[in-house]
Amino acid sequence: MHFLAINPTTGREARRYETISTADAKRALTAADRAHKQWRNTPFDHRGELLRNLASLVRASSDDLARLMAEEMGKPLAAGRAEAEKCAAVCEYYADNGAAFLAADPVDTDATRSYVAFEPIGVVLAIMPWNFPCWQVFRFAAPTLMAGNGALLKHAPNVPGCALRIEAMFREAGFPAGLFVNLFIDVKQTGALIRHRLVRAVTLTGSVRAGKAVARQAGANIKKTVLELGGSDPYVVLADADLEAAATACVTSRLINAGQSCIAAKRFIVVDAVREEFEALVVARMRAVRMGDPLDPSTEVGPQARADLRDTVHRQVTESVKAGAGCLLGGTMPDGPGFFYPPTVLTNVAKGMAAYSEEVFGPVAAIIPVKNARQAVRAANATAFGLGAAVFTDDIATGERMAREELQAGACFVNTFVRSDPRLPFGGIRESGYGRELGRAGILEFVNVKTVYIGRGRP
Repeated sequence: MHFLAINPTTGREARRYETISTADAKRALTAADRAHKQWRNTPFDHRGELLRNLASLVRASSDDLARLMAEEMGKPLAAGRAEAEKCAAVCEYYADNGAAFLAADPVDTDATRSYVAFEPIGVVLAIMPWNFPCWQVFRFAAPTLMAGNGALLKHAPNVPGCALRIEAMFREAGFPAGLFVNLFIDVKQTGALIRHRLVRAVTLTGSVRAGKAVARQAGANIKKTVLELGGSDPYVVLADADLEAAATACVTSRLINAGQSCIAAKRFIVVDAVREEFEALVVARMRAVRMGDPLDPSTEVGPQARADLRDTVHRQVTESVKAGAGCLLGGTMPDGPGFFYPPTVLTNVAKGMAAYSEEVFGPVAAIIPVKNARQAVRAANATAFGLGAAVFTDDIATGERMAREELQAGACFVNTFVRSDPRLPFGGIRESGYGRELGRAGILEFVNVKTVYIGRGRP
């Protein structure tokens, strides 16, 4: 197997690397465990200092990182630079807050003294995706290392340049040799590491199928897992919504990363009273977006990351249209090189259609008509996923009630699009996975929550 980057703009090979041997992977794991045993005893101030070094390096390298992302998975340059900034921010967030998050928590019991302590658990194996090739890595690595753990990265095979550059920045920032290591390994080798006694936890962002496989192997070996899987996020638009603002937010979310985001708006559930007006606004905004070479600064939407991914999106669109959906915009495979797919708007999407029940990982807006708010909530929750959801309404109390009590997802937003934030927990329910990243919850996923109880004795 090769880690092979195909430039999605041209369809040509960009770079290739051989996978390493399983013996070399296990040696890297042993080295990471050895590095962790020293690292866990370093003061929080020192860990934070290195994370701040890393944040500075990421900002200084943002142009290079953006170009790598454009070449390997098609992200426009502006979006790549924004991703790099977010990576720097998450490093600073845990540098600033990690010590407080992990401070011993006193508990009043009948003991002389009792408290909860938080200790590192060892080496964490991360299996990361291609769609946000830097952010996904940093949002796991910053809290994991701040907590005193070691980290191994198994990145997606189509972004090898990003993986190597990230690993190099950890070294340049001053982290101990072997503490954070990228491994070019295949699925079988990844399984061998999951089973290895020195891997104490696994975090994966990816497909439901990959999540089930990792959970099965990790569970059989009693390893903690955090899984962030797919999503089919519903955006509910009520009759009293500011339609201009709602359409802008919905289209922005749908087209982030050319639609290749787990938390992108995917199903637009719109009450009949405003559906035609909302559809016109969405179509106008989708049509105005400039699709093109991600290295062109004026490009807003780049290509799909791989040819097979584009083929899947087109199948979902064509099957939905055959089943009765209307196509208001796009829906045709463009000629020419690269893996481009046009912004597409489907209407009258209903149960049984691919665009209703499957995650469409591309720039396709699926508009689902409903009669009222009650039907909207029912349609929003009619999914196997549960990552994010949003509701648009002029009645903030109604919006908050729906977000808090009715919409079933790990993150529910009102009058804006769903996004991740270092300060807030991020994760899903049902087939969108379990566990949380980011916020205090994120750093607590990979620690030993230890009870310390001190009874009576001689002073």
